[in-house]
Amino acid sequence: MSSPAHADRGLIVAEGLSRSFRVRRRTMFDRPRTSIALHPTDLEVAEGESLGLIGESGSGKSTLVRLLLALDRPSTGRVRVAGRDVDASASARSLHWLRRDTGLVFQDPYASLDPRMSVGRIIGEPLWALDIAGDHRARVRDVLVQVGLDADMADRHPHEFSGGQRQRIALARAIVHRPRILVGDEPMSALDVTVRAQILALLSRLRVEEGLTMITVSHDIGLVQHLSDTVAVMKDGRIVERGTVSAVLQHPAQEYTKRLLAAVPVIPSV
Repeated sequence: MSSPAHADRGLIVAEGLSRSFRVRRRTMFDRPRTSIALHPTDLEVAEGESLGLIGESGSGKSTLVRLLLALDRPSTGRVRVAGRDVDASASARSLHWLRRDTGLVFQDPYASLDPRMSVGRIIGEPLWALDIAGDHRARVRDVLVQVGLDADMADRHPHEFSGGQRQRIALARAIVHRPRILVGDEPMSALDVTVRAQILALLSRLRVEEGLTMITVSHDIGLVQHLSDTVAVMKDGRIVERGTVSAVLQHPAQEYTKRLLAAVPVIPSV
């Protein structure tokens, strides 16, 4: 996939972003300790870019994404989206502009869908929560069709669907309000191989149709290769390598990236 033409400044800009946590003392005699989940990090994502974040568990990928989306408060640094400062301490209503610009797809589609709600209510929730005008019911039906489901499925409940269908529902909810940015946190790790291929094709199509800027957190190198233009490799709370997918994955500069790629299982030719 070729990289799109990008603007001079990124749609998402993080400067000196870090996150640390106080470690709970086991006894009253223990010294206070701090655990660093993310060291000071700079990151820029251009409009229309698709960035893959890869690294081992605990490398800081999800922490970085949570800070970019104001789902957590940074210890240092700042984030700007579309030229506006993101204040994670602001009220939920004050962050409506950011929620309108972003959509999020979680790892486990079933866990992220309220089993008591109909699919139509689940998908339409961002529309009324963000005070978006228009015919919500019609928009829900349209987006169901867009993700490859029947419009009349809006009256059913999550337990009536397969894992792949539930991930399509989760994706429909993430794009129903027409965000500029779509973030996937391990969006396919809970799916089998056949369904993963279908969702990958769907994401690629939606990226073009909606003009989405995408950030994908994944352990799946193959997913990143097919879905992303650029890749950032994370280790111990730091970005250790970043570049185009072809440059980083085919000619890695860092030893850690080489080890990470070498650990990817390969089926030997017969």
